Amino acid sequence: MGISFQPSHLARYKDIAWMFYKYGRSELVDAAGLAESAGPNGHAGPKPIATPEARELASDLEKMGPVYVKIGQLLSTRPDLLPLPFTEALARLQDKVEPFPFAEVEQIVCEELGMRLARAFSFFDPVPISAASLGQVHRAAMRDGRLVAVKVQRPKIREKMVEDLDTLREVAEFLDHHTEMGKRFEFQRILEEFRKTLLQELDYRQEAQNLKTLGSNMAEFKRIVVPQPIDDYTTSRVLTMEFIRGSKITSLSPLVRTEIEGVELGEQLFAAYLKQILVDGFFHADPHPGNILLTNESSIALIDLGMVGRITPSVQEGMLKILLAVSEGRGEDAARQMIEISEKKDDFDEPAFTRQVAELVGRNQTVTLQQISVGKIMMEMNKMAADSGIRAPSIMATLGKTLLNLDEVGSALNPSFNPNESIRRHATSLMQRRMVGNLSPGSIYAGILEAKEFVQHLPGKVNKILTAVANNELEIKVNTIDEAKLMSAFQKVANRITVGLILAALIIGAALIMRVETPQKIFGYPGLAMVFFMLAAAGGVVLMVRILFYDEPS
Repeated sequence: MGISFQPSHLARYKDIAWMFYKYGRSELVDAAGLAESAGPNGHAGPKPIATPEARELASDLEKMGPVYVKIGQLLSTRPDLLPLPFTEALARLQDKVEPFPFAEVEQIVCEELGMRLARAFSFFDPVPISAASLGQVHRAAMRDGRLVAVKVQRPKIREKMVEDLDTLREVAEFLDHHTEMGKRFEFQRILEEFRKTLLQELDYRQEAQNLKTLGSNMAEFKRIVVPQPIDDYTTSRVLTMEFIRGSKITSLSPLVRTEIEGVELGEQLFAAYLKQILVDGFFHADPHPGNILLTNESSIALIDLGMVGRITPSVQEGMLKILLAVSEGRGEDAARQMIEISEKKDDFDEPAFTRQVAELVGRNQTVTLQQISVGKIMMEMNKMAADSGIRAPSIMATLGKTLLNLDEVGSALNPSFNPNESIRRHATSLMQRRMVGNLSPGSIYAGILEAKEFVQHLPGKVNKILTAVANNELEIKVNTIDEAKLMSAFQKVANRITVGLILAALIIGAALIMRVETPQKIFGYPGLAMVFFMLAAAGGVVLMVRILFYDEPS
């Protein structure tokens, strides 16, 4: 298959080649893979150590531009592609990007909203609250006095993203066809998933819809807040939403932590995410400390819904079973559930994978509460799956990273929080809610229609069965051993035995007749005896030929 490289992408090819040379060396990755923090008794702690090489990779990606910053964010969720120290270093790319000038912010907002900034807002802070790879957020006030946060997309970011993605597609295609690493990881498939997610994230109208959906799903949690968008001030490049006053949970002082209800907040936050993942099938996929705030009213705010995850019902079922198995120390069950929802490759080593997961879950049962990390277990299971030859659903890596970030936030709220106990506490209600959720009006109506069709056709089908019984025409077909082939095989064995007996009788008869003198001689021996010997020899040769060349091998 021919692969064409574009001359206009030459500079990017050079940068990417340098990155592969610099960070693709096996000794570097192997060393980084051993740099995980260890707890007592050799158990891995909740967070790995980001090595200098890993931090340098994050800096290099940042210098290469926004699309590579997003690639870093993607890689931070893929422990099957990079060692954990690297994924930890790449996680810092989430909220540490240089802002772009206010003059460009003003121009974009005016173009998108179709009015001057002073007319749209009574106040607009020129200094951004935060800056990310795709855009930055400014505090502003509506004409009616409402405080809002305005998210503005970086200038010409879409064009840059598309160009860089095209370059990466060419590189991924080359690696998949010419390297063992490419054949193993299938970079084109990974990049295609990434491209789809990124292009959706570039449309702020989609993020506005995500805010509405999550806000509706979290309505039952009184201490969970999701800012809602202002539709008239939202376009594909500008997102205006309610302003949430609050602080990063991980930056709270010890004094503030003693004043908040950390136990209740941590429990409600974890319960909210379990509902998102296992009931709603729609979850906030980027709950790093910068995106979860403690509000001035002592509630928890979930912000920045550019990155969300959607889970199919089958993966939800599997995920629930995996979490329950992990929380109860049933490693083999967790491995079996992971296999059921994954795609097996030709080189899949099931015993090795089951053994590794069982050992991982077993270690989890002996660590202290402060060391338990459900997210880290899920990420390590994803890595084991990739190493053993199965392809887990791509959403599983996102789930692992989501739970890992959630562990960090939960520990900040309540250092003694035990996620395994929380999973077991909520298991019954989660199962009930899944069952109730499946009983939607559509599924109920479908079931009623199927029941109606069954009842409608039942009398006719029963009548056919009874008629066949009365006429002695009822036949039951059972797929077992092929009777014809079985009888043919028995007949072949019987024929062989019969031929063997006849040949033996000829030989014995010839030996007995050999003592009787007759006038007919063949080679100086009695003629009849020699005839019997020759018939036996010819029959033996024919039988041997049929056995060697005509019988099917077993």
